[in-house]
Amino acid sequence: MGEAGEIQLQIAGIRGQEGGDDHGRRTGNGGACPPPTAAPRQALSKRFAWWAVVLVNVVFVLAGQSVATLLGRIYYDQGGKSLWMQTVVQSCGTPLAIPLLLYFRTRKSSSVAPAARPQLAKLAAIYAGLGVLLAGDNLMYSYGLLYLPMSTYSIIGASQVSFNAVFSYFLNKEKFRALILNSVVLLTFSAALVGVSHGSDGSGSDILKGKFPAGFALTLSASALFSLILSLMQLTFEEVLRSDALPTVLEMQFWSNTAAACVSVAGLFASGEWRGVAGEMAAYRKGEVAYAMTLAWTAVSWQLCTMGLMGLVAAVSSLFTNVISTVGTPLSPVIAVIFLGDRVDGVKLLAMLIGVWGLLSYVYQHYLDDRAKAKKMGEKSDEQLQAGIISAE
Repeated sequence: MGEAGEIQLQIAGIRGQEGGDDHGRRTGNGGACPPPTAAPRQALSKRFAWWAVVLVNVVFVLAGQSVATLLGRIYYDQGGKSLWMQTVVQSCGTPLAIPLLLYFRTRKSSSVAPAARPQLAKLAAIYAGLGVLLAGDNLMYSYGLLYLPMSTYSIIGASQVSFNAVFSYFLNKEKFRALILNSVVLLTFSAALVGVSHGSDGSGSDILKGKFPAGFALTLSASALFSLILSLMQLTFEEVLRSDALPTVLEMQFWSNTAAACVSVAGLFASGEWRGVAGEMAAYRKGEVAYAMTLAWTAVSWQLCTMGLMGLVAAVSSLFTNVISTVGTPLSPVIAVIFLGDRVDGVKLLAMLIGVWGLLSYVYQHYLDDRAKAKKMGEKSDEQLQAGIISAE
């Protein structure tokens, strides 16, 4: 959209320049009317602003995801046992978005009349449904992180790109090209390689024995569900909200995560795990303050990650968002080896390299698609330019 707008602005600038030259010839000023440059510069600045937003969201995703996963594994290693508590902190950081929401709401109220919005009941149903799915997905990820080493957990989580490619094909009308299919196969094989290798669950962390199959199945299921959630979010932005503006992204992030937090808190009380929180805090190896700080910073990290994910879904696509999330695949095992003492054997290393290969395959396919799109838009702009010159003459 940005490139098309830039092309149209350039065409308008050329027409304006020729009109100015013609006016100069008629008035005898030697055609001294300077060519307008404000419009192309404005389009270029908008393009830079778009890239800046994308880069900020990418940093939020990678930093938030890596730190939150590391803190989640530390929580279990230091004596934490509550699965629902880990589920709650993945979505309870929503109050951090309230100042931004109020700021943009104030700006909106003082500007021009807002565009028509969907019915409140429809939005509430969408956000509530997304919240329930997010809560279930967070719970499965909590189980996976409890039952698996962080490095293994991250490699299996990379399979979400494969699931998202399928969901995007059916829900978001994304094209399924050869390199995308190659990426799906490689990432699936990478996860399967980890799954069949029982030696991959060795770790310096306190991993429950005999829980590797359950951890593998739950993490794989969580990856599939998360991919479906991202595709549904993209569908909501395109078909329901019809906007990818930052206030819209913040509203979806806030209300869907608020719904997920409510479901998670209800699960914490319904399961009875809330009764053991005080004892868990007292028995935490690093102390009660470390217990509270671990949970607090986990919540902040997941909040930043979620904000970045939704921003990328709105600005680009759910597939691109999943790819960026998967970029952390080679990063997380390195962090796990350094901070948690995870052992990366030959099978796990091979699975990680195959996963990176699949990721690069996907990125290269989108690079080719962008080049083809740019070439097509360039040809279209040339035709429009010629038509404009002919009409000006």
